Amino acid sequence: MVSLGNSNNHAEGADLKNGSERARTLKHFPPYGTMSGNSSADTCPTCRGTGRIPRGHADQLVAVIPCNDVRLKPRRTKLYVCTSMLVCLLLSCLILYFLFPRSVTVTPVSVLSVMVYFNPGTIQMEVTNLINITNENFVPVQLVEFDIQCLISEVVVGKTKISNMTSIPSRSQKSYIIKNELTISDTGLYDYCKSTSIHIHTLFLELQMTMNISYLSHTEQLSLDTFEYIDCGTNSTIPHPVT
Repeated sequence: MVSLGNSNNHAEGADLKNGSERARTLKHFPPYGTMSGNSSADTCPTCRGTGRIPRGHADQLVAVIPCNDVRLKPRRTKLYVCTSMLVCLLLSCLILYFLFPRSVTVTPVSVLSVMVYFNPGTIQMEVTNLINITNENFVPVQLVEFDIQCLISEVVVGKTKISNMTSIPSRSQKSYIIKNELTISDTGLYDYCKSTSIHIHTLFLELQMTMNISYLSHTEQLSLDTFEYIDCGTNSTIPHPVT
């Protein structure tokens, strides 16, 4: 009987020791669940029924997904990423291709007519030229200003400025008729042009053309120097090409 009483006392002491250790453990960790079988709690889904959480706190659970879960390895990820990169690259190339600045060229075509007026000591001439302006861009080009300076033997004999020219549509070409007013006051040229012993009074006219254009939110200046020959002795209305 004495040995049985000692064993009972030893078991009760062990239960008290385990209870005190459990109480100390709950003090260090938050009261996530309980093993006491309290009926005021729901079964913990992450503990497979071995733990309890207070009612109303089920939305605060943290789910742990294993590394071999199929949700962490979506199908065709590389295909989707590569396809997205190719689409972005294609769009970028198309934008660069259509918006990349291209050339706008000015080309003198021909001299349409030359009208000569002799005044005492001076010669007044009206030279009409045909020029082409080509736009290679995929956007319209606005012609802001067009200047032409005419020189004979490096002497300026006329200037023309045009600021009301229309825009040029994309990938197109337009022709413009430009009239230049020239005044020749050199005595030697005056005698040369008025001489009756010479049938053709040829002068080489230098044209210095400058054009300001605007497109794609920026302005640009184009320049071109060219030569053409005219007859300063008589009127000429027969077009001839500029060479």
